[in-house]
Amino acid sequence: MKFDVLVNNLIKENKNQKLILIRGISGSGKTTYAKRLMREDPSLSHHEADMFFYHNGEYQFNPKELKNAHEWCKAKTEEDLRNGKSVIVSNTFTQKWEIEPYIELGKRYGAQIIIKKATGNYQNVHGVPPEALERMRSRWEDVDNEESL
Repeated sequence: MKFDVLVNNLIKENKNQKLILIRGISGSGKTTYAKRLMREDPSLSHHEADMFFYHNGEYQFNPKELKNAHEWCKAKTEEDLRNGKSVIVSNTFTQKWEIEPYIELGKRYGAQIIIKKATGNYQNVHGVPPEALERMRSRWEDVDNEESL
């Protein structure tokens, strides 16, 4: 049996491993909730596409890099799941197709998948304009088995 298969089988037996997916429009409290979970359990890893845009502690959003940001986030999530860690991912995930690859990752590594919907209405920290927030709201799709915060 290949080493990778053996490791994957061991990981799948880890019933305590979790993949917590937090979704919501900008300013809904996703990151705040993720940070609270991490204070409660410091062993959790946390990833979100916005982290890709931090350079030397400063947020520098570049829309041309958005695809790369999401690929980076997914790769970091998979790396942690492969290593047996529990992971929080907080992204907008406004449509099902955006969250489905993460659900598949969770299934592949045998993690318990928890989906939380952030519904708060706070000032978004990245300065997302109101018209962009409205576009997010208009394309929102509910996901099976999600729980509102």
